[in-house]
Amino acid sequence: MEDQNKEIKQTNKEKSLKKEYIVAVGKRKEAVARVRIYKTVKPDLMWGETPVKKGEILVNEKPIAEYFPSEIERKRYTEPLRITNTHQLNLAITIRVSGGGRAAQLDAVIAGIAKSLNELDREKHRPVLKKKGFLTRDARVRQRRKVGMGGKSRRKKQSPKR
Repeated sequence: MEDQNKEIKQTNKEKSLKKEYIVAVGKRKEAVARVRIYKTVKPDLMWGETPVKKGEILVNEKPIAEYFPSEIERKRYTEPLRITNTHQLNLAITIRVSGGGRAAQLDAVIAGIAKSLNELDREKHRPVLKKKGFLTRDARVRQRRKVGMGGKSRRKKQSPKR
């Protein structure tokens, strides 16, 4: 009986050692971003076919600058890293984003990065991220189509003149 308990404890320790990253999910409208922050990056770490390097952010196996090329977008996704001073830590971040449009995906990525930074160091980062509003989910979603509205959510069918 004791041998089984020791084996279970050892497997639990092994499982806890395997997890060298922090996972968070950011959502906005229909977009979902699954973010992983790696504290330590092993030299053989691969994400799909792309090697993961320290200080790099990858979105759907592309560098984030290639996925969101605009200067305004770059300022927006680096904001959570800048206000928490974690851009100096050279963390590796991988993001899998799907659904929604480009703007919703960017907002989901920002929310996911902020949530994972919150998990990284809760006491230090949470007040700053909360004050800037990065930990609040933007609940606005597309309005559903109603019956008898001619295929749109707010349009009414035109009434006959006489």
